[in-house]
Amino acid sequence: MYLHALGHFHPPNLLTNAFFEELGLETSDAWIVDRVGIRTRHTVLPLDYLRETRNRDVRAAQEAALFSNAETGRRAALMALERAGLKPSDIGLVVAGGCSPDECIPAESNRVAQLLNIQAPAVDLQSACSSFCMQLHFLAGMRPERLPDYVLVVNMDNSTRVVDYTDRSSAVLWGDGASAAILSPRVPGRWQLTETLLAGDPSGADKVRVPRMGHFTQNGGEVQKFAIRRAGRRSRPCERASWSVTRTRARGPSPSSGTRPTCACWRPCSGGVWCRTRGTSSMCTPGEHRRRRRAGVLSEHWDDPAVGDAVVLSVVGSGLTWAGALLERTPAR
Repeated sequence: MYLHALGHFHPPNLLTNAFFEELGLETSDAWIVDRVGIRTRHTVLPLDYLRETRNRDVRAAQEAALFSNAETGRRAALMALERAGLKPSDIGLVVAGGCSPDECIPAESNRVAQLLNIQAPAVDLQSACSSFCMQLHFLAGMRPERLPDYVLVVNMDNSTRVVDYTDRSSAVLWGDGASAAILSPRVPGRWQLTETLLAGDPSGADKVRVPRMGHFTQNGGEVQKFAIRRAGRRSRPCERASWSVTRTRARGPSPSSGTRPTCACWRPCSGGVWCRTRGTSSMCTPGEHRRRRRAGVLSEHWDDPAVGDAVVLSVVGSGLTWAGALLERTPAR
């Protein structure tokens, strides 16, 4: 399986640490950075809406949002299409996922395809935070002859709409955005997907939840310990990688290890973590900002890796599900 391009979109409104101080959450920039390593996050919500309501009723957030999931996905997809030199009519399958869909039906993928005028099958494959790596795992396992030349994978996570902004522990974690990837089972591209991993522990299904019409909740301590155990294990792909993109949903310092998992890291495996914004989830590998998670990291550094480099994607999230993938930079394209 080849990766031809990535794209990302982040809404313009910013949730800074100073904004949370303004909300009276009894926090500070130093406290937040020390515990979760995040300075800014993007949101689809108007800041005045959050100031006035603290998002106490998530039903109102759906109406207040400045962008729908599909619109954020469309914008990320257009970037990926442009990078790949393709048109929407070249896409033969659309796959989407995320943590907070706009509707029960139709599938979010259908809404994105509708906006892009793509006439092709569209399905959702979602496992919350680990959706992107899970989608790669399933697509890589399919018979190539049953897949079209080009597949569009879109993950939209605009989950600030389900955050309780009276809760300091949750409010500082989330940011919004979308990512897109264009894959092909037969046309060589810039990256080759050489290994994938998908595993889970459904006994932890209650540890990270977003109830229908409810707020995000998690057992942060337990999830973090689990994430550190899983994401921190060295694997065969990690030994071969030049760069890594990792993500966990739980935040806060771990008493046992002192490690602070954050939304997304983009770094040379030999060291040196760059720092930047927010915390998204399912888009967590293709398109987040530098030290934050969810689908913009690799997209924002699209031109950085050289031929011969390898990237490991590692994700732990709700489910509890963990997934990973190894991408290797090829001379093609």
